[in-house]
Amino acid sequence: MSSRRLGSHSLHRLLGHWQQPASRTPLWRQLADALRLLILDGRLAIETRLPGERELASMLEISRTTVASALAHLRDEGYLESRHGSGSRVILPGSRAIPTLSTAGTALDLSTAALSAGPEIHQAYTHALAAIPPYLSRTGYGQLGVQALREAIAARYTARGLPTHADEVMVVNGALSGLALVLRMLTGPGDRVVVDHPTYPLAIAAIQGASCRPVGVSLPQAGWDIDGFAATLAQTAPRLAYLMPDYHNPTGRCMDIATRQAIVSVAAQARTTLVVDETMVDLWYESAPPPPLAAFDNSSMVITLGSAGKTFWGGLRLGWIRASSRTIATLVQTRDTLELGSPLLEQLATLWLIENAETFLPARRDMLKARRDGCAALLREHFPDWRFSLPEGGLSFWIELPDMLATQFAARAETMGIHLGAGPRFGLTGAFERYLRIPFALDSSELENALLRLKPLWLALHETEAPLKRSVI
Repeated sequence: MSSRRLGSHSLHRLLGHWQQPASRTPLWRQLADALRLLILDGRLAIETRLPGERELASMLEISRTTVASALAHLRDEGYLESRHGSGSRVILPGSRAIPTLSTAGTALDLSTAALSAGPEIHQAYTHALAAIPPYLSRTGYGQLGVQALREAIAARYTARGLPTHADEVMVVNGALSGLALVLRMLTGPGDRVVVDHPTYPLAIAAIQGASCRPVGVSLPQAGWDIDGFAATLAQTAPRLAYLMPDYHNPTGRCMDIATRQAIVSVAAQARTTLVVDETMVDLWYESAPPPPLAAFDNSSMVITLGSAGKTFWGGLRLGWIRASSRTIATLVQTRDTLELGSPLLEQLATLWLIENAETFLPARRDMLKARRDGCAALLREHFPDWRFSLPEGGLSFWIELPDMLATQFAARAETMGIHLGAGPRFGLTGAFERYLRIPFALDSSELENALLRLKPLWLALHETEAPLKRSVI
């Protein structure tokens, strides 16, 4: 695997506001913690070659000795590999455990918004095993997916106001895999792809992995910026636009009908394909979302991605693409260059889950709503200076901090074995240093334990920053 060199300016943007001038933590350790966070977040990809010590020290305006100490520490932890004359290359430790400075307590992941499996998953696999014998006399390959599953998915779309036939559905290995497949079909190196800003970080990674350039349209305080979206399409001529209208990740907001109609109209006028990610569509807490964006499309310019991951369980690793039958046929040809289909047992399990969803999804929503409300109460009690809106759906809060402290806070939390979703993960070129994403998917007691462990870290960080800010003023 060849290494990609990261320029010092790019690394400077990724690091964001990593320095804590008033902290007792040595500067080299602060830099090491910030770099480790970038690696664990995936913002510094494996095999990336870092700038040289002299170049990096000059860009960050710190001593070369400080840089050398930070890189040496990361080498000792197993996050960097250095060769004379070739610089330092990002790797991962051989152990699956994440090294931390503190051995006390249990590592907690507050960066992933997902649920563990419910009892219905075991039932689904039991039924799938009973249903699989007729398929065993066949090859098991199928680029489109099991016919019965595609029919069930099509029926769900039809019930939501988007008439759909099975030949307009392709089963894939998760919504992210579906996005990668669409990018492979529609884009080439250097093409622009418009995204909400902020947006799902793995979508940004998929777009960049396809050698495309993500272009952000900032989200306002509420809703979507239709005029900004139209202007961006006109000015950048993107190949496609990737949107999450149903309980947007990370903000949790839902696009109303008027905005859906306007966005589809703008995209049709610009001849821009919309790729709509509905991963969170079933996780609503007050009222069901409006019909899919594709229901307002008369020109077959909307491709919809769905997933069993958030609705049922991430371990299924199953999703689908809903598009015109002509687009699906083209996607089949594109998929031939990548894989031969999706696992049969998981498809049969997902079929059972879809057919029986109404027997367990309402209780799942009630449980998540209670966790959302409980998390909101904990955040207001322990972090009164954090600002947030109650998400309409989805699995997380998008927190606005009182200052640009996200990277510093997340780096400190990492040393205690708590992994946080710092705002810059969800943006382009280091944006959203004032934001954190906090999921509420954990059990209430686990979540409270995590927040209580974070509270003294936040208070210490905020108290050290406040005097510094006053002295500058």
